[in-house]
Amino acid sequence: MSMTTSEARSPVPLLLRRGRSSTALGTSEERSPLSLLFRRRSSKDVGNITSVSSSLLPAFGTVIENDNNPSSKSFIVLPYDRRYRLWELLLVILVGYSAWASLFELAFEKAADGAIPTIDLVVDFFFAVDIVLTFFVAYLDTSTYLIVDDHKLIARRYLKSVAFVMDVLSTLPIQFIYKAITGNIGRGQAFGFLNLLRLWRLRRVAELFKRLEKDTLFNYFVVRVIKLLCVSIFWVHTAGCILFWIAYHYPRPVDTWIGSQVEDFKERSIWLGYTYSMYWSIVTLTTVGYGDLHAVNTREKTFNMFYMLFNIGLAAYIIGNMTNLVVHSALRTFTMRSAINHILRYTNKNKLPDMMREQMLAHVQLKFKTAELKQEEVLQDLPKAIRSSINEHLFRSVIENAYLFKGFPDGLIIQLVSHIKAEYFPPKMEIILQNEIPTDFYIIVSGGVEIIRSKGASEQVLAKLGPGDMVGEIGVVFNIPQPFTVRTRRLSQVIRISHHKFKEMVQSDADDAKMIITNFMAYLKELNDELKKEIPFLRDLLANADAQEMVQTGESQQSYNEEMVTFSKDENENKQEPKREGVPKRVIIHGHPPNQGNNKNGDSSGRLIILPDSLPLLFDLAEKKLGKRGSTIVMVDGAHVEQLDVLRENDHLYIF
Repeated sequence: MSMTTSEARSPVPLLLRRGRSSTALGTSEERSPLSLLFRRRSSKDVGNITSVSSSLLPAFGTVIENDNNPSSKSFIVLPYDRRYRLWELLLVILVGYSAWASLFELAFEKAADGAIPTIDLVVDFFFAVDIVLTFFVAYLDTSTYLIVDDHKLIARRYLKSVAFVMDVLSTLPIQFIYKAITGNIGRGQAFGFLNLLRLWRLRRVAELFKRLEKDTLFNYFVVRVIKLLCVSIFWVHTAGCILFWIAYHYPRPVDTWIGSQVEDFKERSIWLGYTYSMYWSIVTLTTVGYGDLHAVNTREKTFNMFYMLFNIGLAAYIIGNMTNLVVHSALRTFTMRSAINHILRYTNKNKLPDMMREQMLAHVQLKFKTAELKQEEVLQDLPKAIRSSINEHLFRSVIENAYLFKGFPDGLIIQLVSHIKAEYFPPKMEIILQNEIPTDFYIIVSGGVEIIRSKGASEQVLAKLGPGDMVGEIGVVFNIPQPFTVRTRRLSQVIRISHHKFKEMVQSDADDAKMIITNFMAYLKELNDELKKEIPFLRDLLANADAQEMVQTGESQQSYNEEMVTFSKDENENKQEPKREGVPKRVIIHGHPPNQGNNKNGDSSGRLIILPDSLPLLFDLAEKKLGKRGSTIVMVDGAHVEQLDVLRENDHLYIF
C-alpha cells in the first residue's frame, strides 16, 4: 500500500473527521487526519506539529481510521487550513478598524460627512463574505472532539447560534439601507449606537491572541505585551470618545470639560476634539491628572468617577501581568542567588574550608548556566523512544569511539544510549573519589580530567585524559573500590553510565561480554607503569591472561609447556568439563586449608586469577601461582568444589 508524503511525515494521526452516519445522515468518506492539521508553510504538508491546537485532540477510546486520501470533501474549508488562517488574520485587522470607527462615529457625528462611511461599507462587505464562508467551515464537535464536515450539520449549528444573529446585525449597512428607503442620509444618535454592534467582532482579536500565546513560533513575552498595549489603547479611545459625546450633547457647551478651554469646539475640526479627548483619557488613565482638563458638569463628574474606578482594575491588570512577565524572566536568576546564599550560610555555619566552598559555588553556578542543556530536565517528560533517539543522535559516535565498546553491535549500542546521562562538571571538581564504591563510570565528551593517587595529605597526578577517554571503568569491571581520584582540569561534559545497567546488558550475551573483556585487557596492557603499580593484582592478572591467550591461540606452545603442565586431549577426554559460557569470573586462590591462616610461604592474601574452563587447568594454574600442586579444592566453609559452574565472582578457593 502506497503512502503519501504528508502521511509519511506525521508521526501519529491527531485528528479524525466525522462524516454523516449511514442511517441518519447518509454516506460520507472519512478523511485522513493529516488534512485537518494547520499547515504553516504549505497547504499540502504539515510544517510544524506544534501548530496543532490542543483542543483538537481525539477523545479517549476513539478509533482513528486512516486512509491514503488526505484530500477534504468538496466545498469544505478546514479550520486549520493555511489559507483560511490568512483570511482570519485579514478580518482581525479589519476588526481593529471597526472598533475604532464605531466609537469615533458615535462621538463625532460630523465624521459621517467624510470618507469613513464608504470605508465602513467596504469593511462590512468582507464580513458579509465571512458569514457566507462560515457555512462551509468544518467545526469541532466538543462532545466527541471530532471534526464535522457535513454541510447540513454545519449550517444547522451556525443558524442556531447567537454568533449568526450578531454577525448579521453587526454587518448590515443600516445607514445605507435607511438612505435607500427614505432618500435621506442616516444621522443621529440612533445610528451611532447601532454602529456599536460592530464591537461584537472584537471576539476575533481575543481568539487570535489566545492562539498566539500558545504558538511556539512567537515570543510569549512580546505577544503578551502587545496584547496589554492593545487593551490599553482601546480603553483610552473608548473613554475619550464617551467623554466627548457627553460634552457634545450637553445643553450648555461652555460648561463642559472641553468647552471651558475651546468654546467653539463644535465648529472646530473633529481631529482637534479627538486630540483633546485622547489627551484627557491618557492623563486620567495614568493617574497623572494635571488639572488643565477636568470635569465641569454633573454628567462629566459622574462618568469620571466610574472611569477612575475602572482604571484601578485596569491598572492592576496591566501591572500584574507585566510584573508576572518580568518576574518569570528573572526567576532562574533569583533561584540561583537563593541557592548561593544557602551554600554560603551552610559553609559559614559548619566552618568548611575555602576550597570546598568554592567547589560548591562553582557547581551551583554551572548547574544554572547549563540548565537548558541538562538532559534529565529537558527529556524527563518525553517518551522513552524519543529520549533514546535523542541520546543516540547526540552521543552514539562518542560511545562507539570509546575503547571499551569497540566492535559493539548496533543493538547493544542503542540499548546503552537509552540509559546514559550527560552531565557538566566545573574545573577542579572531583568526578570520582578514591576508594568510593563503583556505582558509575564515565566517558569524557569535552574538557579534560586528571587521574590522581592520594597518599595521605599528598596527591600525585598519574595521567591526564581528554575527550573520548573513559574513567571509573576499572573499579566497575573489577568490582573493587575506585583506585584513583578523577578531577576535572577545565569545564567538562561527561556521559555517565550506571554500573548495574551496564552489567545487565552485558551479561545477557556471552559474546558481547568477551568482547568487552578483550577490549578491557588490551587497554590495561597499554597503561603506564605508574598506574599499574597502584593496582596490586593487575600484574598477576595480565600475566595470567597472557598465559591463557598463548594456550588458546597456540602461538607459543613450547613456552607455555615450560610454565604450565597441560593434559593432552586423549589423556583427559573423559575428565575435562565442557567449556563454560558467560562473563569470565575472577576468583582468589590460596595454597592452604581455610582454617590454617598463614602458610609457610607467607601466602595469606591469595592470588586473583580468571577462572579456567576445567578443574585440571585450575590445578595447573594454582601450581604455577602458589608453587605447589594440590588435589583438593574447598570453599571458606569447607565445602568441596566439584564443578566450576557453581562458583561466583570473587569467591575464595583453598587448594591443597
